[in-house]
Amino acid sequence: MTEQQKQRSPIETGAPDGFQYMHPTMRKNFGQWKWHDHPKPGVLRHKAESGDEIWTVRAGTQRILDVFTLRTLCDIGDKYADGFVRFTIRSNIEYMVKDSEKVEPLIEALEKEGFIVGGTKNSVAMISHTQGWLHCDIPGTDASGVVKAMMDELIDEFKNNEMPNRVHMTTSCCQINCGGQGDIAINIQHTKPPKINHDLVSNVCERPSVVARCPVAAIRPAMVNGKASLEVDEKKCICCGACFPPCPPMQINDPEHSKLAIWVGGNHSNARSKPTFQKLVAAGIPNNPPMMARSNSYSKKNIKSLQRRC
Repeated sequence: MTEQQKQRSPIETGAPDGFQYMHPTMRKNFGQWKWHDHPKPGVLRHKAESGDEIWTVRAGTQRILDVFTLRTLCDIGDKYADGFVRFTIRSNIEYMVKDSEKVEPLIEALEKEGFIVGGTKNSVAMISHTQGWLHCDIPGTDASGVVKAMMDELIDEFKNNEMPNRVHMTTSCCQINCGGQGDIAINIQHTKPPKINHDLVSNVCERPSVVARCPVAAIRPAMVNGKASLEVDEKKCICCGACFPPCPPMQINDPEHSKLAIWVGGNHSNARSKPTFQKLVAAGIPNNPPMMARSNSYSKKNIKSLQRRC
């Protein structure tokens, strides 16, 4: 049976078989790894029962890649890394090589092109983030800009293993759709109820859906200037922004009153411990893209606080 025949048949809504993209050494030893170690920041080594080794070099990238950067990364993979790469959930790129002699030339090639090798073991991992102004239709900030500005400040923490444990950070552009959770999470925080354009509500919004979407029942139907519209009970409103996606005339994004907030801790999963809530450590931070100076300052203080505990 040929390699093509052995592959799992894709379904219409499913992903293609990942085995076809794996390094041959990974396919050969799948499920038969004996041990792994961490020779240096950004480098992992896995040893198989067969005696085969595979080395992985991890580098940080921006999540939203232009074609020229992607070609540069692929050219490095073709020249130094047997032509096999993969991206992690946190937008790192990983190169797999079979021979240890290829590791240092690969790292030199990446650093020459401006990519930072690291993000392994007890480091600050690359920040996972939502799409921001480039793709999303309801963002309150540009999460991509927050990440760019913040990772410029945290290069050393990404490159080195100086944290008490792995530190995961997230950013998100709104509180309802992509609000991420990590050890440190930077989220948008609306502080004023939505401003309603009553002239557009009846033509744009499906009012029963908008009423049902409010988590605190603060929205109700209303007639305004002879037109079917909506109104908000501002005493109940928690400024979450849930009404804005199905009803754009209920604009809640505001250059002055939409702020950033930083949350720490928390746990979604119950795999090893019970789920827990995050704790708010900073609120009302100015939402001032693209450099996000204040949010960077607060986030770095949290990182340094973690380092001091180490």
